[in-house]
Amino acid sequence: MVRPMKLNEFLSQHAVFTVDELDRFLSGIGSGNPNTRKSLLTYYRKKGRIILVRRGLYATIPLGSNPESYPVDLYLVAAKATTDAVISYHTALEFYGKAYSAFTRLLYATTSKSLPFRFQSHEIRGVPVPSPLKRKGQEMFGVNTHNRSGVELRVTNLERTLVDVLNRPYLNGSWEEIWRSLESVEFFDLDQVAEYALLLGNATTAAKVGFFLEQHKETLMVDDAHLKPLIKLRPKQPHYLMRSKREGCRWVKNWNLMVPVEILNKSWGEVL
Repeated sequence: MVRPMKLNEFLSQHAVFTVDELDRFLSGIGSGNPNTRKSLLTYYRKKGRIILVRRGLYATIPLGSNPESYPVDLYLVAAKATTDAVISYHTALEFYGKAYSAFTRLLYATTSKSLPFRFQSHEIRGVPVPSPLKRKGQEMFGVNTHNRSGVELRVTNLERTLVDVLNRPYLNGSWEEIWRSLESVEFFDLDQVAEYALLLGNATTAAKVGFFLEQHKETLMVDDAHLKPLIKLRPKQPHYLMRSKREGCRWVKNWNLMVPVEILNKSWGEVL
């Protein structure tokens, strides 16, 4: 049997952990028997030191805390959902403190098939990595690594997040939510924004990114050199900013986009 001190050392360094991580730890101290792992997990769950998040994934509960009410760090849960999980989209904005609203859904990008699951009143859902990134071997473009409670987690940086949010707006709430969230970011590396938009190679997405940057030209210090490559990629024919909304739109010539009037005027700001 593994000495409690040894496993407590592991738990103190792993606020959230997978069975594979525990197996590697046990093998490293000469206790690689699967039955040993099973016994340990059963014992520590009964003790209230760990709780099951979902199959193969556990959270550590600090000594003296109630396992039924302890608020597990959900970013760590999402980051451990698959081996290549990257916190993305609106969840990345929340991670950086830039989201206008807090959601009860956390999103992570992954190349693995992973079913969504619920934990502590939140939904944790995987989103496929955009196929152009997989084709080009660029799945980790614009991904930063952060250390949180001793756990390494990957999060898309603000530049990639800006483009990702506009590329798949349906994952990020209303356009008011998207606009207000992105407007709270004071600085973007605009060269990297353009580089990532071009990497995706989607004409409509390039136009959306260009339109957003042009709308915030002064505050984000955007110049024509940042917009030129995006203009080259814009659609040849007018595309709707929102496929589901085709009424009340105005044509924005520079980007060949049909944009809802409330976005152009930010008219949601009139009713607070």
